[in-house]
Amino acid sequence: MAKIILTGDRPTGKLHLGHYVGSLRRRVELQESGEYDRIFIMIADAQALTDNADDPEKVRRNVIEVALDYLSCGLDPTRSTIFIQSQVPELCELAFYYMNLVTVQRLQRNPTVKAEIQMRGFAESAVEGDTQQRAGIPVGFFTYPISQASDITAFKATTVPAGEDQEPMLEQTREIVHKFNSIYGPTLVEPEILLPTNAACLRLPGTDGKAKMSKSLGNCIYLSDSAEELRKKVMGMYTDPDHLRVEDPGKVEGNTVFTYLDAFCRPEHFERYLPDYASLDELKAHYRRGGLGDVKVKKFLIAVLNETLEPIRRRRAEYEQHIEEVYHMLEAGSKTARATAAATLDEVRAAMRINYFDDRELIESQAAQYRAAQQK
Repeated sequence: MAKIILTGDRPTGKLHLGHYVGSLRRRVELQESGEYDRIFIMIADAQALTDNADDPEKVRRNVIEVALDYLSCGLDPTRSTIFIQSQVPELCELAFYYMNLVTVQRLQRNPTVKAEIQMRGFAESAVEGDTQQRAGIPVGFFTYPISQASDITAFKATTVPAGEDQEPMLEQTREIVHKFNSIYGPTLVEPEILLPTNAACLRLPGTDGKAKMSKSLGNCIYLSDSAEELRKKVMGMYTDPDHLRVEDPGKVEGNTVFTYLDAFCRPEHFERYLPDYASLDELKAHYRRGGLGDVKVKKFLIAVLNETLEPIRRRRAEYEQHIEEVYHMLEAGSKTARATAAATLDEVRAAMRINYFDDRELIESQAAQYRAAQQK
């Protein structure tokens, strides 16, 4: 079986460090490894509209921002197919068929859906089981696990690089695949999630210490942030609230600065930017026993992050001079993605026995049946 990757992002804003450590960095590594036969990377504009229907311009203008972030991070359109979700209408048809395989109750139990509903502040009724219990939640948003299953299965993805918060979504996709195949015969491919190997990257917190970096919470460091914007955000970053004086012992656990260092710091960074310490473990030990100020640690983190982001900023500036070419790349990628999805949809229709005009046996047998009936 071919090894295929499908992954993507909603274009509701520029991408941030959470996207980078959670998936983007890994995508580039997987692209460079040559281990996978095909890599599909989707800009999920249709999914973004499920909770931005009143602001389509926001989604529209951010498609190019996400594309620029992809390219500046090192994704290569000659080796990875980068496409726009809405330009592959076959995905909608697949999702429509999958809706018959999932109950409302199952969607209500999806932890990711629950978390997203809470984060976006959709209204919910307190009446359990009431048909209005999801009042205020757009149907498209509520059913986006089904849409995501359509995206994954359309390309027969075997692997989905994502953060741990997406595991419930992948589990729902596997359930849909299993049910479809058990009813209609082996057609769809069951995917597996590929989590970041660094535990700090599973869910990078926001600069305010919140559980997740999120555009809606305003606690992001964007890949396109300037060096000065980065400096201001890191200097205001949440640390240990009880570490009031330099000499005070400090907590590393739950300290956002050290979580970011876990995600980005490498041994060679100490030689370049903080030669007083041999390793991150040594830096943490000093902070724990006291005598190490937050400002010094933050300045080190700024240097580490700038080393990571500077080549990304430089490549982005180059691509920003060739926006027309970026759109041509997206158009070509969308055409390639659509051809692949159409082939899968043909197989699904055949399995469901709704490929009426392609089934010559059906047409000829029924024609013979009626001719025979008329001759009696």
